[in-house]
Amino acid sequence: MSAGTRSPGHLAGARRRGLRAQARGDACLRRARRRGLGRPHRDGVRGLPHRVPAPGLRRRATRGPALLRMLRGAAGHGRALRASAALSRALRAARGGATPPDRGDGLMGGLRILITNNSLAMRAGSELYVRDLATALLARGHTPIAYSTELGDVARELRAATVPVIDDLEALGAAPDLIHGQHHLETMTAILRFPGVPAIYVCHGWAPWQEAPPRSPRILRYVAVDHACRDRLVFEHGISEERVRVLFNFVDLERFGPRAPLPARPARALVFSNTASEHTHVGAVREACARAGIALDVVGRDAGNPSSSPEALLGAYDLVFAKARAALEALAVGAAVVLCDAAGAGPMVTTAALDRVRALNFGVRTLREPLAPEVIAREIARYDAADAARVSRRIRAEAGREAAVDEIVGIYGEVLAEHARRPEDTEDTRTASLYLQWLGPFLKKQVTQAERTAHHLLVEREKFRVEGERLCTERDQGLRERDRLEVERSELQALCEQERAHSDRLRDERERALAELAILRGSTTFRLRDRVLETPLLGGLARLALRVAKSRWGLAAVRPRIESQSG
Repeated sequence: MSAGTRSPGHLAGARRRGLRAQARGDACLRRARRRGLGRPHRDGVRGLPHRVPAPGLRRRATRGPALLRMLRGAAGHGRALRASAALSRALRAARGGATPPDRGDGLMGGLRILITNNSLAMRAGSELYVRDLATALLARGHTPIAYSTELGDVARELRAATVPVIDDLEALGAAPDLIHGQHHLETMTAILRFPGVPAIYVCHGWAPWQEAPPRSPRILRYVAVDHACRDRLVFEHGISEERVRVLFNFVDLERFGPRAPLPARPARALVFSNTASEHTHVGAVREACARAGIALDVVGRDAGNPSSSPEALLGAYDLVFAKARAALEALAVGAAVVLCDAAGAGPMVTTAALDRVRALNFGVRTLREPLAPEVIAREIARYDAADAARVSRRIRAEAGREAAVDEIVGIYGEVLAEHARRPEDTEDTRTASLYLQWLGPFLKKQVTQAERTAHHLLVEREKFRVEGERLCTERDQGLRERDRLEVERSELQALCEQERAHSDRLRDERERALAELAILRGSTTFRLRDRVLETPLLGGLARLALRVAKSRWGLAAVRPRIESQSG
């Protein structure tokens, strides 16, 4: 019997069978995977969520669009079905029904999912999240499309994996079934471009302004990657708790395979971070590793050697210093991990701490200690190869990509089912107005802060300029003083040379005089003089004559010599 001729009783029975299928859990998950939609969530069943009246009670279905109107239940009030590819494809996929071949659907009746992101250039957290999610969805028969206004390395990786990548939404020739939004500008651009398409929004960060959640009645679920992001959504932006899910980050277990068992003592360590440099935390880590006799390498953008294949190098290190996604990848490989980044230092990831730090995405809330060698050395001392192996086994059992994608696709199904029973969406213009009303002050605040920062930097630059001029003046004065002293030194050196030459001449003259005196003392005349002076009468007369001569001619220098000779 075709869908267009099924009886109301048959449709009601289908609904009951769907409710029973939800309770069967894993069996339902396997069937949902075969359909390419993932597992149903507890809030509803594909195409027939809770609290939706049996469609056969409203009217008899005669053709496909009419059946879809019935599935919308009382919310549609019998109005014409809007021209949206999302509704018909989503509900057909939810019911497992056939889809017309001219719709260009993906394999197995899969969904077209538009994934937005601030950038697809640098290999960083949310960019790699998009890559891993999109390739997993593609493998399940869905059609992911990645959108960003900034393309680069990650965009090329996606295209190499045959995932469509666009930087202009006008390039998309068919509307998506669902928008997987990341970063509010790109998310709202997509929502306003495709009216009638439901969305989810995923928040990846506590601080970046791009991660602030947009508000739209078509965003039916908000997803936080950790409890910090959940708090931002609920307690800073007023998102209802019922609309928020926490879905921890995941790791591709096939890409990041397990390493050989760790040694009893770590021999090699790695700082694995895009912000790692000697100006951030590398110095403290290097000193702590040197104390422990551990060789250290650094990989990351700011260190000048980013890696496009971290899975190929992580297995060579016993100890890894990282946070967030990088820490998760290292744990999956089997390394011991100390949480550490430019923001601060955190603990060694142990089995006792794993639940707590994973709930915080190994992120900013775990980095509470100063970047001091003593702090890092303390955590290195907690290295335990056996405990690190237990942590790795748990990560591989609980944080795999496939299980996370099951959850994400389940959320997609919830959103599509809820969207199907909502009233006609006629508030896109109001949504745009409210978004601009929120975005205007937000951007003004950002611009004001940027202007204040720029003004502060200009003031600081002027201070440095004045200080530089003062230092240049002092430098010039110092150079002039140095030149003056250099001239004086040269002059003094010349005088010293002159005095040295004069001293040498006097020394030579003295030597000659002493030689002549020695000759004179050895002469007959000198010996006769000594005999005369030894005679009392003649000696007295000679001394008297010398005194008279001294007083007359000032021969003071003669007296000591005569007295010493006569004494």
